[in-house]
This record gives sequence, structure tokens and C-alpha cells, in this order.
Amino acid sequence: MAHIFYILTHIAEILIPMFEWLGPWSYLILFVIVFMETGLVVFPWLPGGSLVFLTSSFIAVHPILKMQIVIPVFFFAAFIGDSVNYFIGHSLSRWHWLQKHLNGPRMLKAKEYLDKYGFWAVAFGRFIPFIRSFIPTISGMMHYRFRHFTVGNFVGVALWVALGCGVGYFFGSIPLVHDHFSLVILAMASCAVLAGLGMWGIKLVRQRILRKNRML
Repeated sequence: MAHIFYILTHIAEILIPMFEWLGPWSYLILFVIVFMETGLVVFPWLPGGSLVFLTSSFIAVHPILKMQIVIPVFFFAAFIGDSVNYFIGHSLSRWHWLQKHLNGPRMLKAKEYLDKYGFWAVAFGRFIPFIRSFIPTISGMMHYRFRHFTVGNFVGVALWVALGCGVGYFFGSIPLVHDHFSLVILAMASCAVLAGLGMWGIKLVRQRILRKNRML
């Protein structure tokens, strides 16, 4: 237990030698994680957005990695990932058994929505966790124009990386965060877990209330 507590409260001290040992491979690992979250629809749970923010904050505290390399790494990982995800969706649309389940009024409405708001859906959907992993797939499945998708993808990824890196670096530059990086990150993670448990508890209570009302 003491070892776990030490790790949680000394994150920076553990990451520094790890990055030093990995060297340039550190950038490849960051690329792969973001690419997998956006490019492979089965990995929407990977911390792409959090990784961009926390890496930038860490660089502000301990500049062991170079920001001028990290930014294009994140950009190309997300941009290429979304493009691959689009073609995965495009390939899935050719499966006959899948078309039987997708064809219908809902699919037609979704296509009309993409035709009308496609650019905004692709660009700003990137800022919504989980959703950003599925929008490229759906765009490909519905044969949304790849040229329009690419423009929206470029704008969305550029804004996502710029804001994530910019805000993260600024956050890491705050004196309190700079001096107590590990504790601040631990506090943020704890708040996120507590918020998640709170939302789950509210949902559970709501379901029980609905069940009781149905029984009356």
C-alpha cells in the first residue's frame, strides 16, 4: 500500500527516468495511444484528450520532451487515426448483413444530418470523448464525402491539439501546479472518479424510483 501511495504522489519522479530511458520512443508511444483511440473504434476508452493535456502540463513542469515535437505528433496521430477510422466505416458499409440492419429511416435521417451539419459534426465532435471515436466510422459507413470529412477533420484536430496543448502547458506553468504536480494530478483524478461515482449513483437512484412508480 505504501508503494502505491508513493507512486501516486511522485508521478513526475517516476515519469522522468522512464522518458529518459525511452528517449525518442516516447513520441512513438504517444502517437500510438492517440492513434488507437481515434483510428480504431474498439479503443474509445483510451485517454486521448487527457494524454494531450497531461503531457503538455508535464512538459511545462519538466521539459524532458520537446513541445515542438509533441504537437505535430498529436496532430498527425489524431488526423491519420480519424482518416483510417473513416475508411473502416466505409469498408463496413459493404457488408451485406450489416446493411440490412442499417438501412431504414434512421439511417436516412443520419445521412441527411451529416449532409447538413457534416463539417460541424466532424470538427466539433472531436471534443466529445467516445463520440470522437465513432463519428469517423459513421461518416464512412454513410459515404459522407471524404473531401468534406478531411476538411472538418483537419480543423477539428488542429483546434483540439492547439487547445489541449495550450491549456495543458499553461496549467503546468501555474506555480502551485509546478511545485506540486503529482499531488494536483492526483487530486484531479480523484475528483473525476468521485464525479463518475456520483453520476452512477444518481442514475441508479433514478432507475429505482422509476421502477417503483411503475409498480404503483
